[in-house]
Amino acid sequence: MSRLVWCLGALMGCSLLWSCSDDAVFDGTTEIPSGYWASGEPVTFDFDTQDTVRLYDFYITLRNGEEYPFSNIFLFVDLEFPNGKHSLDTVECMLADPQGRWYGSGIGSRYYNRIRWGAKSKKAFPLAGDYSISIQQAMRTDELSGIYDVGFRLVPVE
Repeated sequence: MSRLVWCLGALMGCSLLWSCSDDAVFDGTTEIPSGYWASGEPVTFDFDTQDTVRLYDFYITLRNGEEYPFSNIFLFVDLEFPNGKHSLDTVECMLADPQGRWYGSGIGSRYYNRIRWGAKSKKAFPLAGDYSISIQQAMRTDELSGIYDVGFRLVPVE
């Protein structure tokens, strides 16, 4: 019984830390059904910003399982501006160290990673309006196993 109480307490503590860790103005996550992410199925998030002065950090969030076959993941990231123009980028996210130990926080065999998108660190939006960001796996495999959630966070720089 004490082990169950300890596990519940740990889960509640982790959720409290994650929910209070920053003041994201956008935080979206999409579940990847059955943990298989097809190369032709991008995950898309839409958000609005009116502030063209404040600086923001852009984060990609990933939740992977221990069965993920690589130590990294390459992503194609497409940011669409309100005027219809696009900013395309290829982003590498490291998920494990050279010895194979997973980065991120984890419960059981799943690991959560929040990776700052370096090209979009401390950036201001040039236009007010509706933006769209599309994230697609670029790992040269049609169906990538072991990815369970893909997300995007937008956090104002303090």
